[in-house]
Order: sequence, then C-alpha cells, then structure tokens
Amino acid sequence: MKKIFGGIDLTWKKLILSAIVAGTYTALVAIIPITKDTSFRDIAIQLEWWILFGIIIICNSKSFVDSALKCFVFFLISQPLVYLLQVPFSSAGWKIFGYYKYWFLWTLFTIPMGAVGYYIKKKNLLSLIILLPMLLILALLGLGYFTAAIENIPHHLLSCIFCFAVIIVVIMNLFDKIRLRIVAFGIVILFIVVYTFFRGGLNSEYETIRSLDAYNFSGNLKVSYYSGTKKGKVSLISTENSYNVKINGRNNGKYEFTLTDEVGNDYIFEYYYDKSEKTVVLRKK
Repeated sequence: MKKIFGGIDLTWKKLILSAIVAGTYTALVAIIPITKDTSFRDIAIQLEWWILFGIIIICNSKSFVDSALKCFVFFLISQPLVYLLQVPFSSAGWKIFGYYKYWFLWTLFTIPMGAVGYYIKKKNLLSLIILLPMLLILALLGLGYFTAAIENIPHHLLSCIFCFAVIIVVIMNLFDKIRLRIVAFGIVILFIVVYTFFRGGLNSEYETIRSLDAYNFSGNLKVSYYSGTKKGKVSLISTENSYNVKINGRNNGKYEFTLTDEVGNDYIFEYYYDKSEKTVVLRKK
C-alpha cells in the first residue's frame, strides 16, 4: 500500500498505458449487458474509481506541475476512449459522446485539482483539508450505493464496500499522525450521520436526485404528463436536454413511466405526491 501511494516510478509511458487500460476496461463493462445495474458497471457512471486513480497519480508525481499534467492527460486519454469503444455497440452511435460533456468538465478540473492535490503528500493538516472534499464525495457515493443495495441486493453492494474501503485505505496511508487520522475519520463519520439524519434515514423512499445522478442525469427534473394520450416529456431545468417519457399507467396514486434518455437507454420511475411529506417523490423503481 505504501508503494501504491508514493513508491511508484510513474513515467509518462506507464501513465499513458494505464489510461488506455482503464478506458478499455470501463468501455467493456459498459458494453457487456450482464453488468447493467451492478457494481461492475459503476466505474462507467460514477466517480469513485476515478477519484482513486487521481489520488494515486498525485501521490506518485514529482511536482505540482507534474501532478496537474499527468492527471489531465490520464483523463484526456481514458474518458474519450470509454465512449469511442462503445460507438460500434451502441444504438446511439456517435451520439453516445453526449455523455462525454460531463466527464470533459471533470477532465478540465483535473488541472487545478492535480496541482493543489499535490500537497496531500505533505501529510499535514493542509493535506487533510485538500483531501477532505474527495473523502466526502466517496462517503456520499457509498451511501447512495448502500441505498441501492438495500432495494435490490446485491446490486451495487460491492461499490458501497469499495467506497468506504478507499476512504479507510487513503486515510491510513496518507496520514502517519494518529491525531490526523482521528480527525479525518471523525469528519467523515460526522458527515454520514448528519447527512443520514437530514434525509430521513438510509432508505430509498425519497432517493430522488441520487438515483438520477447514477444514470448521468443532472439538474432538477420537471415532470409533465398527459392523461389519455399516455405521452409526456421530462425536461431538465437549466439544461437544453429533454427526455421522452411514456406513461405506463397509474396504480395506488403513483404514475409509473419509462424514461428514455438521449442515447436510447430506458429507465422506469415512479412519480407521485406524498401527502404526509407534502412533496413530489420521483424515484427509480
């Protein structure tokens, strides 16, 4: 572990080869049908693996400039490759690159993140402050996967375990001082407790935004439907994208609909008004 977090001679050749391997593997699990809605495909959707890759690159870089450039090049190679290899196997064809917009932004962010992140190698309080956002993102992702696993075991259970394992491994290897480890674990645990409390517990009943984020949707959903025609449209506020939705019917006050995204993937959601909570609930079924 100590070698992974600072003992690798990370040459440009090794970095580029690693980016190609990571991109190819991610494309393969996105193509194979059996991996759908499982932990194995999560690398193609969410950030946890890519956060780990970034931390490893940073820890094995020689300067803040070296760190920024290597993080940028790694993502610049791996992410387009993920979509390029999927083109022949996707009904959307080249339109699948519509998903790359999200990852391109992250690729640009790797330049300042890699430069600033280089100082986590100092293993001091500043290092913890710099690393903390990534630890909290991992915790948030882990909670989301736990929610998904509760609803449909064992789907995403491995990803849940992975997120919290990465938090533990990173803290234990990047901080030698016991008090910094205690502070790091304490902040993560406090974040989990507060987040769980304010969202009403670890259940999927009101897991609206997280379930959509897992499928590369962003922004707030505005749902409109037309009874009788059983056709409608779901629009993403603050974006130019819209997604077709077919109303499948109403059961116990809940409208079930199939949402088709811009590359042809279908997802079934439930949409209803919860009188006790006085809120609209939109969740993946």
